[in-house]
Amino acid sequence: QVQLVESGGGLVQPGGSLRLSCSASGSFLGPYSMAWYRQAPGKQRELVAQINTRGVIDYIDSVKDRFTISRDNAKKTVYLQMNSLKPEDTAVYYCNWPSGALAWGQGTQVTVSS
Repeated sequence: QVQLVESGGGLVQPGGSLRLSCSASGSFLGPYSMAWYRQAPGKQRELVAQINTRGVIDYIDSVKDRFTISRDNAKKTVYLQMNSLKPEDTAVYYCNWPSGALAWGQGTQVTVSS
């Protein structure tokens, strides 16, 4: 069974940066598309960024030019580099297929606050 483990979250001041990592058991990262999601308190989970098997990337408008998704298939890891963080980026961040079909991991908390 595939297990997703997210890490790299933390408390950061507005304008700061964090790099999230998502590792997975098994060999499911190839050749599948992957995505990062987030869920803020009291809100629904939303897809933030996705990368397909050809490296085509898409972001929601609110994170364009600030977040960068990447993958290392050899390490079975997907990354989310987050720069110029804002308080509204505060959420628990998860990785999954863009369909959200895999079992969800525990996520990693990102808190942006002064």
